[in-house]
Amino acid sequence: MSQASTPTPTSQGYSPPSVTQFSVFLDNKVGKLLELLKLFDDASGCQVCAFTVQEASDYAVIRILTNNASAAKDLLKSQRHPHSERQLLVVEVPDEHTITRLCLFLLGAEISIHFAYPLIFGPGGHPTIALAVDDLTLAGQILRKKDFRLLGEQDLPRV
Repeated sequence: MSQASTPTPTSQGYSPPSVTQFSVFLDNKVGKLLELLKLFDDASGCQVCAFTVQEASDYAVIRILTNNASAAKDLLKSQRHPHSERQLLVVEVPDEHTITRLCLFLLGAEISIHFAYPLIFGPGGHPTIALAVDDLTLAGQILRKKDFRLLGEQDLPRV
């Protein structure tokens, strides 16, 4: 199966497409998540494609994937939202596979999944998940060989 994004060559011969995740730190107060998501709704050319919330007593960490990392970074900086960045694999699960098989393939290579969450908008109509793994390159190689489709930022839907 062809990949949506062209892989980038490296000294090892392959670098999988990846997407920038922003971890945004917010006070754990009513309405803060809504305010953050509204910033993206009001921004042109940058939509949230996936998010997850990790709550603590005084703060929350909102992990966000967008279809335009550069615009998202500028928006977060302009609004002075403390954040960090991390590269993730975005994987479309085709009809012939399951998420269980995806996990089994990664386990066979001793690749740890640190966290995962689904995308709100998947481009191909198949389940699509964001994965934080300890080795993006090896995970990407394995999943491509097993006919999973890896997506880059340019493959994420523009609504």
